[in-house]
This record gives sequence, structure tokens and C-alpha cells, in this order.
Amino acid sequence: MHRGDGIGPEKLSLRDDTSLTLALPDEAATLALGAALAPGLKPGMVIYLEGELGAGKTTLVRGLLRALGIPGKVKSPTYTFVELYAISRLNLYHFDFYRFDQPEEYLDAGLDEYFQGDGVCLVEWPDKAGSYLAPADLRLRLSVVEDGRSVEIIAASAKGGACLRCLTN
Repeated sequence: MHRGDGIGPEKLSLRDDTSLTLALPDEAATLALGAALAPGLKPGMVIYLEGELGAGKTTLVRGLLRALGIPGKVKSPTYTFVELYAISRLNLYHFDFYRFDQPEEYLDAGLDEYFQGDGVCLVEWPDKAGSYLAPADLRLRLSVVEDGRSVEIIAASAKGGACLRCLTN
């Protein structure tokens, strides 16, 4: 990654082949991370976006979508549970399970069908769907820290590892 994209090399901390920690000092850095992830997306990927309210999950998705050519407002699908973005090379599904009271609500809503195809699934609050949710290829754990945000990115599959390597090359 280059300094011009908002995330300089001094902010990278590659711990091993499967995880990376980044400082995200401002919204621009979070948007830049989303944009940097876009080229590494592969059909069928599942990406968990974890973190407290206000940690930057939706902002990261906005940066990713803008890099893929989706203009306009990007909002968290808190009430609709899912937003579809059709992009020439793939379908991207943005989920938000914050309002689930029980993991079974995931099944009751029929959302498991989205995870069986070639679409890329970005999931906010994956823990709310419990063990019913497909496993992640990549986990992004966003945190609020004194000087902005930080993110730990963990590759949990070969696809996730390839996407992670796109960030460090």
C-alpha cells in the first residue's frame, strides 16, 4: 500500500501470514482501507466486520463500494438486514444483524441463502447470527482508540489470505 491511499507503511503491522493490524487515525484512512480491500475480493467470500457502534464498519464498506464504482449514499442495513450492490464482476451483499435478539432470526429471515452462491457477503455484527452464519474468510475487528480507530484483519481461509496479501503488496 502506498502513502497516497491514506494508509502509509508506517501504520502497517503484519504479525504473521494471517493477520495484520492497522491504525486508522481518521475517516479518510478507514475509507482508504475499504478501497484497498476491493481488488482482493473474490466470488463467494464472507467478510465479518466486528466492533462496537461507531467503530467504522459502515464507513469501511462505503470505501470498498466507492472503489468498486458504486456512487451515492451507503447506509448500514440495520432495519432491512441486507443491501444488494450489483457490480459487474460480482454481487455484493451488505448485512447488519445488530437488531437480532436470537440467532434463529437469521434462519427465519432466509438469509442463509445469500451465503450459498458466488456473492461477496460483508457482515456487520456476525456474532448475532451465532453458529448459523457461514464461516468468515476474512475478519475485520475495528476498535475505537484514543487517536482514532484501529483494525485487526485476520485471514481465516485461503481466499482471506490472498485478500490480506493484497493489502501488504
